[in-house]
Amino acid sequence: MNFPPPISALSDRTPELAALLESWGNVNSGSGNLAGLERMRTLLRTAFAGLGGAVVEELPLVGTSALALNVRMRPDAAQRILFSGHYDTVYEVEHPFQRCTRLDGLTLGGPGVADMKGGIVTMLTALQAFEQTPAAAQLGWEVLLTPDEETGSYGSVALITEVARRCTFGMVFEPARGNGDLVRSRKGTGFFTVKCHGRAAHAALPAAGRNAIIALAAFVQAASRLPEELPGVLLNVGRFQGGGAATNIVPDFAEAVLDVRVTRVTDQAAVEGRLRELVAEVNEAHGVRIELIGEFNRPPKECGPVEDAAFAEWQRAARDLGLAPFSWVHAGGGSDGNFLAVAGLPNLDGLGPIGDHLHSDRESCVLSRIAERAQLAALFLHRLAGAEIALPTPGGGVPSSEAAVAHA
Repeated sequence: MNFPPPISALSDRTPELAALLESWGNVNSGSGNLAGLERMRTLLRTAFAGLGGAVVEELPLVGTSALALNVRMRPDAAQRILFSGHYDTVYEVEHPFQRCTRLDGLTLGGPGVADMKGGIVTMLTALQAFEQTPAAAQLGWEVLLTPDEETGSYGSVALITEVARRCTFGMVFEPARGNGDLVRSRKGTGFFTVKCHGRAAHAALPAAGRNAIIALAAFVQAASRLPEELPGVLLNVGRFQGGGAATNIVPDFAEAVLDVRVTRVTDQAAVEGRLRELVAEVNEAHGVRIELIGEFNRPPKECGPVEDAAFAEWQRAARDLGLAPFSWVHAGGGSDGNFLAVAGLPNLDGLGPIGDHLHSDRESCVLSRIAERAQLAALFLHRLAGAEIALPTPGGGVPSSEAAVAHA
């Protein structure tokens, strides 16, 4: 099968792409390293400015001085694709994992090489090839790269929502699974701080006090059983602390932090309601006062008919390119694809490179697969622009080829 030459030629670019990823991975861009984020953003701005005709801007966010990078091409086109990514990593300047290493001829180890600087390399490469194809003029696109995804995207969510509402389909370049699988859906994430206020007393007179540690322990034990009551829910007690240096005092304060993950949007209210029921039960049983503080900051990313149709086309493109078969999976971790979905923008997630051991000092990326992942994205875009792909609208039905992914 013949493909546009710019797409076919991507298979020859592996050494160049590997060098680019290694150079980016050696720049510390931990979410809290403002100087490193600025340096990384400057490199990205230069790289994306090379896409002739694209408008490149740095945009402010809420509550942080770090900036997002926004790149737009043909904003008046009927079809507009959003390319979503982030350039921050979990590795701050104090972390010992700072430099990239060639683990073997095919694999690069380094901070953020998969999550998701490798994803940005894949995204950029796909766009470079697509822009040289004949149908490119029929499709508009927008890139949004944010600096705070690893800390919850609190500063970016308003901008993500704004951009999502002016696009017609989203492509999220988080890393793929180790076997090449995409992400079909993602759990929503919530973080709750639980503060227990008891009453201090001398340890020799425990009945005169209200032990906050014991009461909070009873609460977290009960809360940890929520996954048994509510299928699809995950709950982790990530931190527990209380009391002070003196052990002869009945502790009057204890605190725990919960990480909660849900599969469906409707699960959020059920989880919060059950946690508040447990608070009331423990307060009454132990004579303490528990505060539950927090919320779900990332709603679940659920899969709909647009994603189903797009994934089928993604697989078809992969078969035509001769790539190994793959599927898609439900992921426990969240991404900015969650925010795109709740804003009404259907999207495919996990389109980035093949990586492993994310968020650890063993993070790695398979260099030989970056070009083929970019090829796949470029071919999908080429077919979308050329009206070879017709995706359903979010409201149902299949649109005409002239507006294959349009939605309200």
